[in-house]
Amino acid sequence: MSSAELRTRQAAPETPPGENVFAATAWTPARARGYIDSRTLLQGTRELLIAHAGEEYRLRLTRNDKLILTK
Repeated sequence: MSSAELRTRQAAPETPPGENVFAATAWTPARARGYIDSRTLLQGTRELLIAHAGEEYRLRLTRNDKLILTK
């Protein structure tokens, strides 16, 4: 093991067993760069077409109130 690898391993914080490593970085709207409610996006419809990088995507609201994005 090189000295650089050893320094990296020593610097990496250890996560105690059973602790959620992602708990401190959980996504919240306040931490997001932009935030928009899905109802605003869909404007009362159940489907929205989105153009991105020359491709068309479909955002659908399911009967179970879930969002599905398909290409």
